[in-house]
Amino acid sequence: QVQLVESGGGLVQAGGSLRLSCAASGSINAMGWSRQAPGKQRELVASITRGGYSTNYADSVKGRFTISRDNAKNTVYLQMNSLKPEDTAVYYCNAGYYRGSNYYTLNYWGQGTQVTVSS
Repeated sequence: QVQLVESGGGLVQAGGSLRLSCAASGSINAMGWSRQAPGKQRELVASITRGGYSTNYADSVKGRFTISRDNAKNTVYLQMNSLKPEDTAVYYCNAGYYRGSNYYTLNYWGQGTQVTVSS
């Protein structure tokens, strides 16, 4: 089984930065970050391969967010720069896998961490 614990969320002004962390236990392969705002569907914003050599991003966050991982610490990070009010959401990390260039999520999610961006 995989257990995931997110941390690092908070309140930040528009244009500011936050770094989210996801500590994982158990066997993990590829990883991703998703977010969900009240009344909206959960959306995948970033993913990373097992070795960290390749990453993918939603168009809405390209150039602003960076996903990375430290396999020695079994931790995945999401560096968020130039934050916008529309980035406000609960952010979740998840375990997943790649087939070719396509990322698929598995049914393993953390409790989430709240990110609020003020205007």
